[in-house]
Amino acid sequence: MVKVAVIGGTGYAGAELVRILSAHPHAQLTIITSHQYAGQPFSDVYPAMAGIVDLVCQAFSEEAVSKAADVIFTALPHKTSMGVVPGLIQRGKKVIDLSADFRFENPAVYETWYQPHEAKDLLKTSVYGLPELYFDEIQKTSLVGNPGCYPTSVLLPLLPLIKAPFIDCNSIIADSKSGTSGAGRSVSLGTHFCEVNEAFKAYNVANHRHNPEMDEVLSHFAGSDIHVTFTPHLVPMTRGMLTTLYVGLKEDVSPRDVASCLDSFHADKPFVRVYPEGRLPNTIYVKGTNYCDIGFQVAERTKRLVIISVIDNLVKGASGQAVQNMNIMLGLPETAGLDQPPFPL
Repeated sequence: MVKVAVIGGTGYAGAELVRILSAHPHAQLTIITSHQYAGQPFSDVYPAMAGIVDLVCQAFSEEAVSKAADVIFTALPHKTSMGVVPGLIQRGKKVIDLSADFRFENPAVYETWYQPHEAKDLLKTSVYGLPELYFDEIQKTSLVGNPGCYPTSVLLPLLPLIKAPFIDCNSIIADSKSGTSGAGRSVSLGTHFCEVNEAFKAYNVANHRHNPEMDEVLSHFAGSDIHVTFTPHLVPMTRGMLTTLYVGLKEDVSPRDVASCLDSFHADKPFVRVYPEGRLPNTIYVKGTNYCDIGFQVAERTKRLVIISVIDNLVKGASGQAVQNMNIMLGLPETAGLDQPPFPL
């Protein structure tokens, strides 16, 4: 059994980590930290976990966490993780960070969208934790920057196609919708029930922090600059994310060619399910799971390829992917702790 810790375990992503790890066959959850709920049992904060996880939340202590665990998940806000992770790495721990602090290869990009980076040296060794692209690198690293939820939903359907000769990489539009849990557990007017119920809105148009994240990965993979036009939306549901991609075509392409690209890239990827043309995914099909479902339609009249992907923003978009990364880092079965079937309804 590997001993694991969750730092920031009472936010939504942290709580989802606790839920998944509590049933992991090769992991023992030894410590949960929380600034707000220190001294309280985790099951008091999340009563659904009563009798399953009754660990008492602790205030963060680098020494205590390091003594209690070999693998540490940092589910902290952006700009906070960079102050915590370096000390854990120096103590020889494996860290999976769920913030944006270690996702970027280029520190200048991070600093443009967030703040000055206080641990730039670690960016040279951290690995972007998208297992479907960086599996080999994740195996060898001690620090993973877990991808954002929107980039996960955009990258998984786009990467298999980005080098295809029929794709116009200068025409990519990503239109994404997320449940409100993506905004985190902290109370804010924008995610108040009365503000989101029976409402549907775009936000951070042309200015969302996940945009440069997906651009950097796509550009690195393609070997040339790629910029996605990205618009996120908030929908009145708790969890789930649906992304619709509109990609211009340079030439006529058959559904079979598109399916071949998607299938060949994701053939050995246990958490990606590619649908045949015309069958489209639904967020309910992946709720509570680590799956990403992908469907597509060739729009011959407008010469566009329309691709739709769905994920659970808290699982494949955050905590499930983080556990998938841990499994890879430790040489465990990639699906360990994540192989529960979806709900039929």
